Amino acid sequence: MENNKKLSADTIHMKLKDGTVIIKLRPDLAPLAAERLVALTESGFYDNTPFHRVIEGFMAQGGDPSGTGTKGSDLPDLPAEFTKKEGFRRGTIGMARTMDPNSANSQFFIMFEEAPHLNGQYTIVGEVIEGMEYVDQIKRGTGANGMVQDPDRIVRMITVS
Repeated sequence: MENNKKLSADTIHMKLKDGTVIIKLRPDLAPLAAERLVALTESGFYDNTPFHRVIEGFMAQGGDPSGTGTKGSDLPDLPAEFTKKEGFRRGTIGMARTMDPNSANSQFFIMFEEAPHLNGQYTIVGEVIEGMEYVDQIKRGTGANGMVQDPDRIVRMITVS
């Protein structure tokens, strides 16, 4: 994305079973990741996808239609867009990845609490600006990896300009 090109949308409404979460994208920090979330949202990719990994006091992760945490979209992986300008705090949206820093694709996570150990290690793509109380109600997983049995799902995601 060129610096003079504006995203087609800068806000995403994520409908959950309990209410709507409003996400403000941060193309100033991660233009490629923000553009990817918009494209996947507008294609309907995230609709009915599960929050497959949810760890109390840490984060809720979704964006994998398989629900296994091992899949993504058919689009190529994204390069890392790490920043030191912002940190991971409650409501921050980060791009999930493998051990390879350049492997973010479609999966994202929403922070329940501050996590400074993630700063500069994961791409920050946005932040929840309204509806965090609905994120707090997402069903938690069990065990160290937080995998969720019969997980809550994203009902629908839409972009708003």
